[in-house]
Amino acid sequence: MAIVQVAEKTRVLVVDDEPNITELVAMALRYEGFEVRTAGNGRGALNAVAEFRPALVILDIMLPDIDGLEVMKRLGDPSRRPPVIFLTARDSTEDKVKGLTVGGDDYVTKPFSVEELAARVRVVLRRHGAADGDLLRCADLEMDEEAHEVRRGDRLIELTPTEYRLLRYLMVNAGRVLTRAQLLDHVWSYDFGGDSSVLETYISYLRRKVDANGKADGAEPPLIQTVRGVGYVLRAPRT
Repeated sequence: MAIVQVAEKTRVLVVDDEPNITELVAMALRYEGFEVRTAGNGRGALNAVAEFRPALVILDIMLPDIDGLEVMKRLGDPSRRPPVIFLTARDSTEDKVKGLTVGGDDYVTKPFSVEELAARVRVVLRRHGAADGDLLRCADLEMDEEAHEVRRGDRLIELTPTEYRLLRYLMVNAGRVLTRAQLLDHVWSYDFGGDSSVLETYISYLRRKVDANGKADGAEPPLIQTVRGVGYVLRAPRT
């Protein structure tokens, strides 16, 4: 049986009493390669921190039972608890200062961009040395997101921005078959109105670069595989 090796996903806890917000943030972070759990109140957040042991917590201040500032205090010693990004509708300078004073690592106000929030998550994790999600692996293929480099074994692979986004999405979902619609939606966005054959074109480009030596001497077995009638999958070859 083939073994697909990927970096262990970094765990993020999202705490907010508005389900539409937790679902939106959780979905965006899962697309970014994080393992996500959600909670809808302060007590749920404290229980989840103890059980799930997240590397980072995104925490709303205005919770129905225990407010986020109190949750933060109950998490204990800053050197032993996960970093916290406050997510709240309170946007006054006084509230921001209060949030950062109790030990928050960042402060994001609603409404917010999920792309910006994901970027802030990575910055805070990197600052705390917990950015496990910066390195993705499948067999001998490795993507270093901090350095923005892709290697297959000792070979450096030069990719265009679109090729990089496509390969990253395949690597985040290594071993999982992705439909053409999923790939088009994620890499080219939901409002993409071009010819859908662009996906096949870029898959071909990636194969030439990632699986360059696969057919020549067998040194690099192909990793990008077609699942007929469905889409594509990145996985180590069966042995």
